[in-house]
Amino acid sequence: MDTREDFNRTVQLLSALALYAHTYGADPAFVDAIGPALAVSLPEPPPGVFPPGYDPTDGPQHPGGQS
Repeated sequence: MDTREDFNRTVQLLSALALYAHTYGADPAFVDAIGPALAVSLPEPPPGVFPPGYDPTDGPQHPGGQS
């Protein structure tokens, strides 16, 4: 599996987990255990995901964010 496939698959798993968390009968303990594990396993985005020159740290300050 290449980097792009790994990234896309992890995003798909996180999306599926988010949908599952909002279904009737979902197990919140499962969501609480698996969600952080999936988020930590999310690799760096592969080249080409963001436009050239994109800086994720550039932008407006959000409430509660670092100054």
